[in-house]
Amino acid sequence: MKISLGDEYEIIRRQARKFAEDECRLALRKYEELEEFPWELWKRASELGYTGLMIPEEYGGAGEDPLLAVIVAEEISRGFPSFGLSLGAHFTLCGYNIAREGNEFQKKKYLPMLASGKSIGCMGLTEPEAGSDATGIKTSAKKEDNFYILNGTKTFITNAPIADLFFIYAKTSPELGKRGISAFILERNFEGLSTSKPFKKMGNRCSPTGEIIMINCKVPIENLVGKENEGVYIMMRGLDVERIILSAGALGIMQWALEISKNYSIQRFQFGKRIAEFQLIQEKLAEMAMMLEISRVYVYTIAKKWKENPGDRGLRGSAASLKLFVWDCAEKVTREAIQVLGGYGYMRENIVEMLYRDARLGPIGAGTAEIDKLIIFSELMENNDFII
Repeated sequence: MKISLGDEYEIIRRQARKFAEDECRLALRKYEELEEFPWELWKRASELGYTGLMIPEEYGGAGEDPLLAVIVAEEISRGFPSFGLSLGAHFTLCGYNIAREGNEFQKKKYLPMLASGKSIGCMGLTEPEAGSDATGIKTSAKKEDNFYILNGTKTFITNAPIADLFFIYAKTSPELGKRGISAFILERNFEGLSTSKPFKKMGNRCSPTGEIIMINCKVPIENLVGKENEGVYIMMRGLDVERIILSAGALGIMQWALEISKNYSIQRFQFGKRIAEFQLIQEKLAEMAMMLEISRVYVYTIAKKWKENPGDRGLRGSAASLKLFVWDCAEKVTREAIQVLGGYGYMRENIVEMLYRDARLGPIGAGTAEIDKLIIFSELMENNDFII
């Protein structure tokens, strides 16, 4: 089913699709083997305005439009999923958090740099001992004169090794537990801040993931985002929109896997027939197409709801349900794509092998599938004591 969102969106879609097919796919093979970030594509993405997605126009961005963001994220993931992951982390987890939660001083200082792509952003939440238990972070922030002094380590952070700006969560009042969290903006050159080398990962190998280390890191008091000890609300709103836009990447992965499988089934002969003529292959392709179409409608529907009412607490369960469902479909679609291609699909020279590995991050990142289920249950029971 073709979903039409209007001419303006379709023009953007065509532009993003051309970028994905003509430039991203061309660069993919090279950088996937090197496991390096494609700086040449970052430059092109900034020229096309993609680094300014979810950032208001008055600060040089493309506007706070999640529908626009999911269209671009979907199309880029049809050409280079791990690049799409880094791009999404930049404009969603850093840019949009500042746009939505920051004050005017912070917006004017940081958003133009992020929108132009001159600075790359990331968000630091997960810690070595605080993953699914996001509110159990140990990183501390103590006020001293006109600074906060941050100490702690963040891990599994997308873009950390290459980032210029860091949206960080820390405990300003540890005794208050989850009610003692605050959010801060850190710059690469802040005293006491360093990052690790990129981790070696199963998938998304061109999206640098690493640690952020803060040892007596001095953060100006004006870089506190929102009010002290109210960061948990910023965190949860940020995770909600992250789950929505991250899910668009699954659409691109599924679309590409389906295209490859369809084309192969027409070209591959066994027992004197195209394998597309065998009912079991037809069943696989039909189910892959079904999961993709349902997922696409789901993503666009929730993105539209966020656009109409950004930050709506009532969308928390929907965002968790969306991410859980869509990435489960992406895993199944990419697994079936490998099965359709058989031995060829298992070879690293074939793109479906990479798509399967990249899709596996979905049920882990932005809250595990298990956490998504807890959120859905909490919303079902209408009891926020189960989980925030």
